Amino acid sequence: MAERSWVLHVDLDQFIAAVEILRRPELAGKPVVVGGRGDPTERAVVSTASYEAREFGVGSGMPLRTAARKIPDAVFLPVDHRAYDAASREVMATLRGMPGAVVQVLGWDEAFVGVRTDDPEGYARQLQAAVLERTRLHCTVGIGDTLVRAKVATGFGKPRGVFRLTRENWLEVMGHRPTIELWGVGRKVSRRLAQHGIETVAQLAAADLDVLTGEFGPRMGAWYRELGRGEGASEVDDTPWVARGHSREETFQQDLTERADIEAAIRKLAAQVAEDIRAEGRPVVRVTLKVRYKPFLTKTYGRKIPVTDRLEAMEATALALAEKIEPDRPVRLLGVHAEMTMPEDVREGHTPTRGGW
Repeated sequence: MAERSWVLHVDLDQFIAAVEILRRPELAGKPVVVGGRGDPTERAVVSTASYEAREFGVGSGMPLRTAARKIPDAVFLPVDHRAYDAASREVMATLRGMPGAVVQVLGWDEAFVGVRTDDPEGYARQLQAAVLERTRLHCTVGIGDTLVRAKVATGFGKPRGVFRLTRENWLEVMGHRPTIELWGVGRKVSRRLAQHGIETVAQLAAADLDVLTGEFGPRMGAWYRELGRGEGASEVDDTPWVARGHSREETFQQDLTERADIEAAIRKLAAQVAEDIRAEGRPVVRVTLKVRYKPFLTKTYGRKIPVTDRLEAMEATALALAEKIEPDRPVRLLGVHAEMTMPEDVREGHTPTRGGW
């Protein structure tokens, strides 16, 4: 086979749980749930679950209390961001050390790797071995001729495997599957597609562009059809990713009902976001307040502000948005998000699931 360019998607298997099990080998083979402060009686959600816990239906985003009902004897552990950051840095350094690799980091536990080779499976196995040797962590590798296909391929290789998905076998493998199995298509989008008789990946790939643009607009309509075909960018871009904004949120163990307590919580969150933004050195242009009412209704309220370096303006805007909070309704979560101006040399269009592909 002639040497050619390939996209590899590297995804660490049960990353957070795996890091915890390395620190506590006695937990290997047990249902492990990581989330919040590790106390299933508190309000918090699952960050990750070991494969043994997933067999009981426990997954990311599930309330810890629900996980505890499903697996009363599970081991619950608190989130340790520093440990996961350190492990992730080791993994990414290993990927960058692979021959000819161009690495685009997507998060703690995943990255795209661009490489020219005549044996992508062989290269993937070498990569897995290198990561395991340096970090003692296992990973799955999806191989594709586009970023989309490589990302989707990883799901078929889990755990610890390698799977190739290209133009040649895309529709054979994905065509009959529901659109929600595509990276970037959630419940709402899949329902909107279904209203037009588009329920499978093959139907999306063959969909009338006018129908899609009528439903989603010209940019996103075209992007969804491209997604259905597995097409898009084929070059891995190692330009450092720049965050558009920073967020902080807190789930309260006791609902907040007093205005003074709500405003105090918002000031605290705004101060934390301000600290994150101060290190960026970029002006804030929009502030969003996230409110989750009891029992679980979430609303967001946003406002653009004049471009300003004054972080006091961000706090003042967040407090002004608090006026939209419904009175006499218990609040179980608050969040503050600040969006910043983007540098001129930022990677164009890059987000994990948008047309930056």
